[in-house]
Amino acid sequence: MQVDLRRSDRVLTVDIGGDWDIGQAVPRFEHLVRALPAGESIQSIGFDTEDLGQWDSSVLAFLTQALDHCDAHGLEFHSKTLPDEIARLLVLARAVPEQELPPEETPATAVARFGEQGLSAHASAVASITFIGEVGIGFLGLFLRRVRMRWREFWVVVQSNSSGAIGIVTLISFLVGLIIAFLGAVVLRRFGAGYYTSYLVGYGMLREMGALMTGIIMAGRTGAAFAAELGSMKITEEIDALRTLGLSPVEHLVLPRVLGLFLMMPLLVIYADFIGIMGGMMVSVSLLDLSMTQFITGLLTPVTLTDALFGVLKGSVFGLIIGMSGCLRGLQTGQDAGAVGRAATSAVVTAITLIIFANAVMDWLAVLLNV
Repeated sequence: MQVDLRRSDRVLTVDIGGDWDIGQAVPRFEHLVRALPAGESIQSIGFDTEDLGQWDSSVLAFLTQALDHCDAHGLEFHSKTLPDEIARLLVLARAVPEQELPPEETPATAVARFGEQGLSAHASAVASITFIGEVGIGFLGLFLRRVRMRWREFWVVVQSNSSGAIGIVTLISFLVGLIIAFLGAVVLRRFGAGYYTSYLVGYGMLREMGALMTGIIMAGRTGAAFAAELGSMKITEEIDALRTLGLSPVEHLVLPRVLGLFLMMPLLVIYADFIGIMGGMMVSVSLLDLSMTQFITGLLTPVTLTDALFGVLKGSVFGLIIGMSGCLRGLQTGQDAGAVGRAATSAVVTAITLIIFANAVMDWLAVLLNV
């Protein structure tokens, strides 16, 4: 890496020679100019690259310094004295101007972050309440026949959440029934009350676990699907197109999904209760030496129809929660590449959290009302 400067007839000639490697320090053009002895003023800068060996972008970095020096002092830059490939690369390097980065923002204080989180929570609460109101008005209009719902979307949701969900609901409900029966068999046998395992299985499945586990399954399966579908439509501007045409996305996209899931969840809960009880009966018959008649008798004696209907009611509420959570997060999807994934994740988390909260509230009200 060799650089020599010589002055003649108001022209500064820069001799560039040797091998240039980006791993070595690039000479500073300004320092070399200042080191020149005093003499007549310079009007232009030329180059002599006859002794130049192998080179890389370090040559361009040095020539860029020379070009900047010419621009700053009003000198002429003789690029024709450079090899063609270097001259072309230099033109390319100067074609795109340097981008000025904005100054780094100072980190916000704890009070500012707390305020931002509060404003974000307020905005989210307002958006959720507004969405719930729009869905409620849509259902009222549907009941009064003032809203035309897309029934094709409705039947697609019904099919997806009936036969399409049977497999996973069967598996999970059967295993939950087995677990409850195993728990009863282990604990109740210590007190000589193994007979009451059937009561534990029936009460647990009909009143609690059947609806709860079905709700969690559908939140992960259907809630995420709703958010992904509407999120993809939001990114591709299909929802904006509906608004441009004067059509309500809530009426055309949200109502069919929420109504379909609201109607199918009670049926799935009834099916899950039946499968769970079958799983519990299998354990009771095999481990506790109970007959099927004894199990069914022990189930029907203390467990009432109210318990089963209470679980079905929970299923309907959970269906509303899952459908509205999935659709809300889908409509709130951003525009970046990972927005759909975040919307689906947020829909599942929101739905499961609200399901557990709603289950606790309904159980609390049932105790107060002695249901």
